[in-house]
Amino acid sequence: MNWKEFLSVRRNKNKLIITLFSLAVILFSLTKFLAYVETRNGLSFKDPILILFEPIDLTWLTFTLIYGSLIAAIVYLITKPEKFLFTIQLYTLMVLIRMVAMWLLPLNPPDKMIMLVDPFVEFFGTGKTLTKDLFFSGHTATLFILFLTISHKALKKIFLLSTIGVAICVLLQHVHYSIDVFAALFFAYGCYEILKSLKPMSA
Repeated sequence: MNWKEFLSVRRNKNKLIITLFSLAVILFSLTKFLAYVETRNGLSFKDPILILFEPIDLTWLTFTLIYGSLIAAIVYLITKPEKFLFTIQLYTLMVLIRMVAMWLLPLNPPDKMIMLVDPFVEFFGTGKTLTKDLFFSGHTATLFILFLTISHKALKKIFLLSTIGVAICVLLQHVHYSIDVFAALFFAYGCYEILKSLKPMSA
């Protein structure tokens, strides 16, 4: 089904409008929430994995994997309206759940953290480098969402490798605690199962 056929159905058009509006509201709320998160004093602990090595700066590799994957996903999904809509809905749900998780578990950044300056977040966010948006890893969860929703075999492998690569990078840079990355996979999968149960995604 192409976009013309998809949008010819009023229900589909309404779902797209509601989804995009919901995404905009959630992302706007996220920028305000992240500013609040940065003002809170959270928990600090010695991560049993991070204490094994000194941090190294892998910012460029991290964002090459992230934005390369996002571009590939957009190119693939732009011709598949149903999957595009499902993926946007899943991302929106994940961001909402992540905000709740961060509110419930305030954390201070790991020791020796090297800043990971995300140009997208910096532009649309507070203008300051974020250090406390920790539990759970949004970058890891986002890439895992792409792995879960896209059925193209080659792309699926790429997204899985990118998820693993970014997870390793943010740990090596001490950007996240290991539990942030570990939990991201379970939260992303949980959101996927919830949404799929509400509306099964076509193959």
